[in-house]
Amino acid sequence: MAQCRLTDFFARRRPGLRDKPTRTKPAWRTPSPAKPAPRAPAPGPGSSRKRARSPAEPTRDEPAPPARRRLRLPANAVAGPSSPAAAGSPEHSPPQSTETKKAALSAGQRPWLAAQEDKVPSKVTLSELKSCLQRAQELGARVRELKASAQKSAGEASAPEARGHPAGLCGEQMPAYQRFHALAQPGPPGLVLPYKYQVLAEMFRSMDTIVSMLYNRSETVTFTKVKQGVQDMMRKRFEERNVGQIKTVYPGSYRFRQERYIPTFKDGVRRSDYQLTIEPLLDQQAGSAAPQLTASHLLQRRQVFSQKLVARVREHHRAFLASLNPPMEVPEDQLTRWHPRFNVDEVPDVEPAELPQPPAVEKLASAQEVLARARSLMSPRMEKALSDLAQRTAQPSSPQPPSPALPATPPATPPAALKGVSQALLERVRAKEAQQQLARMTRRPEHEQRLQRLERLPELARVLRSVFVSERKPALTMEVACARMAGSYRAAMSPGEMEKHVQLLSELLPDWLSLHHIRTDTYVKLDKAADLAGVMAQLARLARAEAAL
Repeated sequence: MAQCRLTDFFARRRPGLRDKPTRTKPAWRTPSPAKPAPRAPAPGPGSSRKRARSPAEPTRDEPAPPARRRLRLPANAVAGPSSPAAAGSPEHSPPQSTETKKAALSAGQRPWLAAQEDKVPSKVTLSELKSCLQRAQELGARVRELKASAQKSAGEASAPEARGHPAGLCGEQMPAYQRFHALAQPGPPGLVLPYKYQVLAEMFRSMDTIVSMLYNRSETVTFTKVKQGVQDMMRKRFEERNVGQIKTVYPGSYRFRQERYIPTFKDGVRRSDYQLTIEPLLDQQAGSAAPQLTASHLLQRRQVFSQKLVARVREHHRAFLASLNPPMEVPEDQLTRWHPRFNVDEVPDVEPAELPQPPAVEKLASAQEVLARARSLMSPRMEKALSDLAQRTAQPSSPQPPSPALPATPPATPPAALKGVSQALLERVRAKEAQQQLARMTRRPEHEQRLQRLERLPELARVLRSVFVSERKPALTMEVACARMAGSYRAAMSPGEMEKHVQLLSELLPDWLSLHHIRTDTYVKLDKAADLAGVMAQLARLARAEAAL
C-alpha cells in the first residue's frame, strides 16, 4: 500500500484547489413573479457547517457560461408587444440607472427582493409628464418676474446718481482701462481729460501731421490719404465719424469739400467719383505767399484743440455741480481739479458734425421713373407692361406708430440709513462737505505741494532728531543732514526736496530747529532736549489746520 502524502488530504477535502476553473461571470436571470425562486433548505442538526451554494452560482461539474453574455428574460416572463412588460424588454428598455443595475446584480443572491422590484412601474405616465412641464413653466415665469422686479428696483436706486453722472455710449460696458483712466494718471490730480477725449486729441495731432506734410507739398489732401496715414501712426481705426468729431470741437481747423477729377492712382476709385478733400485754415497775411503749416502752427493748433476739449468737460462738470444737494458753483478761473464724485470717464462722447456729402445723382429706382423718362422712346405695348408692373409694386406707406411717452423721473428719496435723522443736521453736514469740496477744487498746485510736505513733517522730525543723536554733534551742514534724512526716510526723495522740508520745518518751529548761514555753508542746529512727541503733535495740528482752510 502506497504511503499517502500530506497534500492528498487537502486535495480530498477541497477538490477545487487542484485544478481551479476559470472564474466567469454567472448568468443572472430575473425570476418570474409567478415562480418565486426556491429558498435554500434550512440546515439540519447533523449537517455540516459549510454554506450551501446558491443555485444560480455555477458548480464545478456544470459548464461555465461565457464571460460576455447578454441579459435575457425567461420565455415565460416575456409578454406581448402591447403589455406593460414589453416596455421593459432589452430591445425597448430605456437606459438603466446605477441603482437599478446594482439591484439587478444582487437579484441572484436575494431573489425575494427581485419579486418586489418587479411591482414598481417602469414607465412614467403622460399625466405626470404634463404636471412636471406645467410646474417648470410656472417656475420659469416666476424667475422672469423676480429678475424684472430686481432690475426695476436697481434702476430706481441708481436714478439719483444717474442724474449726476452722464451716461455712457449706448449703455454698453466699457473696459476698465477706459472707465478708470482718470484715476490712473500720474502726478497730482488736475483737470484730466476722459480717455475717449485723449484719443480724439491724439487723432487730431496725427491728422494735423499728415495734412501738413501733404499741404506743404502742394498736394490735394483727401480723406483716403489721411485715413491711411493716421491708422499707421496710431494703430487705431480712423473714420469719417472721427473727422466729424474734430469738426465739432474745432470748427475753424479745416475746410471740407467734395471734389472730383482728383488723381488717385487706384483701381477701385475713378476720377469722376467725388472725394472728401481737407484744407487747413491758416491766417494769411496780405501780400504774402501761401502760408506753410509749420511746427509752431501744429503746436498752437494742438493746444487750442486741447483747451476746447477741457471746456466741453467743464460744461458737464458745471451741470454735475448744479445737480448736487446743495448745489455748488465754482468760478471757472479758480477750478484746478474735478469734483471727487464726478466720474470724468463717463462724460458723453462728442457728437460728430455733418460733413459735406457728394451731390445726389438722379438714379432710376422704380418702374414709374423709367416710364416717365422714356415714355416717348418705347412702344405702346411696352408702356402698358411697365405701367402694370408699377401698379403691382406700389405699396401704401404705413403710418408711423406714435412714440410712447417717457415715464416721469421719480423724486429723489432719502436713503434708508438716514431715516429718522434731523433734516437740519443733514443740511449742515452737506453744507460743510460742499465747502470742503469747493476748497479742494479751487486749491492751487503750490498749495497742494505745501500740504503734502506738511503731512510728511511729523515723521521727518523724528528722522532728523535720530540723525542728530547718532552723529553726536550740536550742528550739521545742510548737505549732510539732508543726505542722512533721505537715506533714512521710507520713501525715495532727493536731497534737494529734503532741503525744502527742512526749511519748512524751521519756518514752522524756529525754537526747535534753526538754520545758520556761515560763509558759503548752511548749518542746521536742533534742540535735542525738547519733547519729540509734543513737536510731532504740534506739526500734525498745523497740517490739519492748514488743510481745513
